[in-house]
Amino acid sequence: MAVSQFDITGIGNAIVDFLLPTNDEFLRRHDMPKGAMSLIDADTATRLTAAMAGGITASGGSVANSCAVAAALGARVAFIGKVARDEMGDVFRREIAAVGVHYATPPLDAPVPTARCLILVTPDGQRTMNTYLGAGGEFALHDLDEVVIAASKVLYLEGYLFDPPAAQAAFQEAARMARAAGRMTALSLSDAFCVDRHRDGFRRLIAEGVDILFANEAEVCSLYEVNSFEEAAVKAARDVKLAVLTRSEAGSLVLHEGQAIEIPAVPVQVVDTTGAGDAYAAGFLAAYTRGEGLEAAGRLGARAASLAISRVGARPPTAELAALLA
Repeated sequence: MAVSQFDITGIGNAIVDFLLPTNDEFLRRHDMPKGAMSLIDADTATRLTAAMAGGITASGGSVANSCAVAAALGARVAFIGKVARDEMGDVFRREIAAVGVHYATPPLDAPVPTARCLILVTPDGQRTMNTYLGAGGEFALHDLDEVVIAASKVLYLEGYLFDPPAAQAAFQEAARMARAAGRMTALSLSDAFCVDRHRDGFRRLIAEGVDILFANEAEVCSLYEVNSFEEAAVKAARDVKLAVLTRSEAGSLVLHEGQAIEIPAVPVQVVDTTGAGDAYAAGFLAAYTRGEGLEAAGRLGARAASLAISRVGARPPTAELAALLA
């Protein structure tokens, strides 16, 4: 196997986030399922953006967040995802480069704006997301960078990007590229509603080339259409080499070759759950690709997640993340 240039290469939605603290009444008024991610069209995105005046703007996207956090934790990271040639696209490119992530995907030359995710955070810390895919939804086979994928220890795929059919084909090809180079492929299921939409496609992708599966309790139960987490965990352990399953305050479970390693959650005051799973995956993969043990990887993931949920926004400050390595 060739020497790796990167520890992790993520493929996902390149998104600019708009975050607004709100209440349950706002969600009801706009008919939003609490805690879910819903896809919206351009008109709805414009209307909701106007209703979210005073919110916080930041680069986002699930796997992009993981890439940023992993870079802050010392990993060598690349990201592949599509933005438009517009102001928001420039913001995304500047911010991901500023945290040390290699990003060279050419922007979309079309009258489609950069994707945005409108995130409503209620007082209980739950986040409800409304995503306009924009240029990110145009991601296709020609956007893959085989040189970067082949030079990465782990290819990390974002379940949210599975909605556009062209992206599904790109995922299959990216996993093939990684496999041909002797690299590992990881997949985040992202959201239970996403799994509901693409269960068969996810199962095919997992069967054909996923080595590491990241999922929370609701997602893995949806994937296998069972109500019991224990039953879903058994099925996940059967299907992949390494299953990393998170359960919020109940911690996480790492399953590998008959081992079941329980990782306790780090107790913190929950302010905003946005990016918790992204930060956990980042911590886990940063430690795992450095050759640390599975328990150490899970503990770093839990600590990174605790930083994410103790503040508003998906990406904890770089200095706080770096302090986890001290």
